[in-house]
Amino acid sequence: MFKKILPLNLILFFRFLGLFLVLPLISIYASELPNSTPLLVGVVIGGYALTQALFQIPFGILSDKFGRKALILFGMVLFLIGSVIAYLANDIYTLIMGRLLQGAGAVGSVISAAISDVVPEEKRGKAMAMVGGSIAIAFAIAMVVGSVVGGYFGVDILFLITSILAFLAIVVAVKLDTIPKIEFMYSRNGEKRNLLGDSNLLYLFWTSLLQKGMMSIVFMVIPILLTSSGEWSKEELWKLYIPAMVLGLLSMGPAVIFGEKKGKPKIVFLISSFLFVLTALLLAKNSVSTTILALFVFFVAFNLIEPLIQSMVSKLVRVTEKGKALGYTNSFAYFGTFLGGTGAGLFLENGDIEKLAYLLIALSTIWLVWTLRFRNPELKGNIYLDHSNSLQSKIEGGNFTFIDEWYINRSENLIVIRYSRILYSEDEIRDQLGVK
Repeated sequence: MFKKILPLNLILFFRFLGLFLVLPLISIYASELPNSTPLLVGVVIGGYALTQALFQIPFGILSDKFGRKALILFGMVLFLIGSVIAYLANDIYTLIMGRLLQGAGAVGSVISAAISDVVPEEKRGKAMAMVGGSIAIAFAIAMVVGSVVGGYFGVDILFLITSILAFLAIVVAVKLDTIPKIEFMYSRNGEKRNLLGDSNLLYLFWTSLLQKGMMSIVFMVIPILLTSSGEWSKEELWKLYIPAMVLGLLSMGPAVIFGEKKGKPKIVFLISSFLFVLTALLLAKNSVSTTILALFVFFVAFNLIEPLIQSMVSKLVRVTEKGKALGYTNSFAYFGTFLGGTGAGLFLENGDIEKLAYLLIALSTIWLVWTLRFRNPELKGNIYLDHSNSLQSKIEGGNFTFIDEWYINRSENLIVIRYSRILYSEDEIRDQLGVK
C-alpha cells in the first residue's frame, strides 16, 4: 500500500508545503508592495482558496472523464505557473493573479480519488490517515522554514521554492502509472437526504469554515500587529512560530486518542471551540503580549480538531454520500479561508481590529454553544467478504437487522458490510451469514 500511495502523497505534500510556506509572513510582504491596501492583502492571503473551491468539483468531474493522471498534471502545471507569477510579482495585482492561479490547480480531490482507486478497500482508511499526516507535517515544516527563510531572504524566495516544489510534483506525476478507476455497485442506498439538514454534519461544515477562516485572520493580523509595534521584526517571528507550532503538534496526539480511539470527539471540539473564543478575546486586547499568547492558543485550537473533522464527517454519512459530504467540508473550508483573509483585510483597512475581534468572539461563542449539541458519532465497523452470487442473494433477501449498509466493490470483487460495533460483533455477523 505504501508504495502505491507514496507518489500521490508526495505530490500532495509538495503542493501543500508550497502553499503553507508563505503563510507566516505573506501579510507583511504583500502590504509592502505597490498599490497595496489591507483589503487586497486579505485577497492575497485567501484568494487561492476561492479558486480552489470553485475548481475542485470541475476537476473531479474531468478526472472521471479524462483520467486522474491527466488532471493531476494539468492542475500542477497551473500551480507552477501561479507560483512563478507570484515570485516575479512587483505589485499587489500581479501577486493576486499568481495566488488565484495557484488555487485554480485544485488537484486535492483528484488525488484523494486516485488514492481510493489504487488502495484496497480495507486499507483505505489507513491510507487517508497517512495523507492527513503528510499535510500536517507539511504545515509544521512550512511554519519553520517559511518564517526563517522568508524573514532573512524575503517572501519572494519562498515563492521560488514553491515553484521548485511544483516542478518536482510534476516530475513525480509524469512517472505515475495509469490509475485504474474503481467501480462500485451500491446495493442498499436508503433514501436520499439533504446533508445540510443534518445538524451534526452542518456543525462540522461550520467548524471547518470557522477553523480555516480563523487561520487566515491569524496570519493576516498577527504578523502586522507584532511588527508594527516595533518590538518584533519579521526576521524574529520564527522564534514565536516554531514553539507555537510544536505546542500545536503535541496537542494532536491526545486529540486523536479521545476523538478516534475513545470515540469522544465532542470533548475535543468543546476544548477547541473554547480556545478559539479565548484567541478572539486575546486579540481584542490589542497588545503585544496578548497577541503572542493568542498565537499560541490558536495553534493548539487549530491542531486539536484538524485530524478529526473529515474523519467525523465520514463516520456520519453512508458510503454513497461520502464524496458529496467531504466536498461540502472542503468547500466550507476554502470559503472560510477566503472570507477570513478578505474580511480581516476589510476591517484592517478601516482600522477596526477591535471590531474584528468582537465579531470573532461572537462567532466563536455561537460555535461553542453549538458544540454542546453535537452528538458523538456511533461507532461503526466494516466487514470485507469475498463476493459470490449466493452470498449476495442471501444478503439481498435476508433483511438482516445488523446490516447498517452494504455495497459491492466490483473492481476488487468484495462485498462490504457496515454495522454498529456497539450492538454487534464481527464474529456474530459472520456466523449469521455463514461465512468465515
